[in-house]
Amino acid sequence: MATASLPQSSPRSSGVSEVHIVWLTAGLGCDGDTVSVTAAEQPSIEDILLGAIPGIPKVHLHNPVLAMEVGDAFMKHFYEAEKGSYDPFVLVVEGSIPNERIKSEGYWAAQGTDYNTGQPITTCEWIDRLALKAWGVIACGTCAAYGGIHAMAGNPTGCMGLVDYLGKNFRSAGGLPIVNVPGCPVQPDNMMETVLYLLYQAAGLSPIIPLDDQLRPTWLFGKTVHEGCDRAGYYEQGDFAHEYGSPKCLVKIGCWGPVVNCNVTKRGWMRGIGGCPNVGGICIACTMPGFPDKFMPFMDQPPGATLSSAVAVSYGRAMRALRSITNNTANKEPKWRHRGPKLTTGYQPAAY
Repeated sequence: MATASLPQSSPRSSGVSEVHIVWLTAGLGCDGDTVSVTAAEQPSIEDILLGAIPGIPKVHLHNPVLAMEVGDAFMKHFYEAEKGSYDPFVLVVEGSIPNERIKSEGYWAAQGTDYNTGQPITTCEWIDRLALKAWGVIACGTCAAYGGIHAMAGNPTGCMGLVDYLGKNFRSAGGLPIVNVPGCPVQPDNMMETVLYLLYQAAGLSPIIPLDDQLRPTWLFGKTVHEGCDRAGYYEQGDFAHEYGSPKCLVKIGCWGPVVNCNVTKRGWMRGIGGCPNVGGICIACTMPGFPDKFMPFMDQPPGATLSSAVAVSYGRAMRALRSITNNTANKEPKWRHRGPKLTTGYQPAAY
């Protein structure tokens, strides 16, 4: 297993002119993160690859879902990265990392064939070969970041997230920790904005990417779903939905938004539109390290919501009553707006 010691410092990059992105989708997954990213617009994949954004290096993307090449023609990019021909390159990992050490034969996940042995090259081996040589490493989606659905209790593969596999003290060739961009699937603009940040850093135009203690970009995951939710006002007033289709707060029917780090209620999904609670769906905490086990069964009221919602109901009724009085007053025009013969606005002209 590849490991690296914590560096003393991570200086700003001196700048590069060309970067390869080697995207490994051979983890346990559905390729849904790659598909999701094709919807990104801030920036889009096309913006990055066509050089439409000033200041970033020229980018070459090698993703098996999006590539025109197949077979050996595609796999050569992974071999070139391993040999050091692509320097620098960013390794993107998509899908959970299976534990290949818990079985006596076969393999859980692989990509390509080892020419010396004629055997498949496992996903774990690709990570071992490439991670320490990569300038930066991104875990794309919750499966790669923390293990996700495949890593839930009772799974037969012993799978895990990339940080579990490489270790939290891992540092890339560029001196960076793993960058986690969770989501099931990943929010498209979150992923591409993170890629853009790293490209600017590689070009020497931005400081070290700021990450929280779960290695997520702080500006993307620093707030909760609830803090950006259109329904948060209903929560404050203790006004909760009891069935789907209601515009009110969804906490009592299973929403975990108040405790989940995610910006989808602010950012939406495509062109600012969508996002689970925005369109009537509960937040099931798909961006969180404990997903899914700590948030099941879905659609049940979260345990902590029983107390918090009861408190909200107790003062929310009073707040609604007081606000209704103010609302009623605000819905009436001032009394001096009339067609009468006298000016009653209180205007007093100065005497000269």
